[in-house]
Amino acid sequence: MIQFIRDIHAAKNAAGQAVISFEVFPPKTDEGDKNLFERHIPELMKLRPDFCSVTYGAGGSTREKTISIVDRIQREHGLTAMMHLTCVNATKAELTAVLTEARARGIKNILALRGDPPGGGEFQPTPGGFEFSYRLVEHLRELGGFSIGTAGFPEGHIACKEGKRVDWDRLKAKIDSGADFVVTQLFFDNADFYAFRDYLTTRGVTVPLVPGILPAMSGSQVKRFTALCGAQLPAPFLAGLEKCGADDAAATEFGIEYASAQCADLLKNGAEGIHFYTLNKAHSTTRILKNLRLA
Repeated sequence: MIQFIRDIHAAKNAAGQAVISFEVFPPKTDEGDKNLFERHIPELMKLRPDFCSVTYGAGGSTREKTISIVDRIQREHGLTAMMHLTCVNATKAELTAVLTEARARGIKNILALRGDPPGGGEFQPTPGGFEFSYRLVEHLRELGGFSIGTAGFPEGHIACKEGKRVDWDRLKAKIDSGADFVVTQLFFDNADFYAFRDYLTTRGVTVPLVPGILPAMSGSQVKRFTALCGAQLPAPFLAGLEKCGADDAAATEFGIEYASAQCADLLKNGAEGIHFYTLNKAHSTTRILKNLRLA
């Protein structure tokens, strides 16, 4: 049964259980589509996840594909799926049309994001659209019928020059505008997540704050992602990764070991769930959840 993610969190929290979820992205090729639906998602379904999310390409470039993948996951696997939605290159009317189609397909959960422009550079609001993600959250709340998630940044958003606490205050404003839960950007030092969580909870935030975890698969991959999002690489993590050199198999093993320890510590210290950035590969997430005895 397709559920609101806010209800999944409420039920799991009442039972003293963690919510386990994963993220996939729309493949660019037919072969990628085949691998996603014939290999990756069936493998992840064996882990009995609570929900999955599907990303939205830069500038809304995968809009139709994102909706189709969410729809197909829900129909073929009966798994609650969340659609990412961004403000980039879209007017309010166009976003409303996307949400109307999503609702017609039985999509109940939206991750509301400002989004990144294609090719990088400065975000430019679309005339007639939304400049900030809290406005998209407000719009979703006004439309009704969706559980609304939003993104949080334990180290502060890379574009927020005023500092991470200002960014966290803006996140609280998004939550106050109607977001039901927060999924964080990737991070590798749990102290960053705890500081983020403590700051928000002392200011009255009660919605689930879910850590997003990326299991490393290669040194170049991790450095590329962290350069884009501004996440820092702790010295022990970086040292372990550099020992692997160009050996991606060794880096993957290290990534599984590191992420397993990271997740165990997060769960021990009260994280309400873990959201895995799978990069359309099931192997690392499967191993980590087995290590945690959650598979």
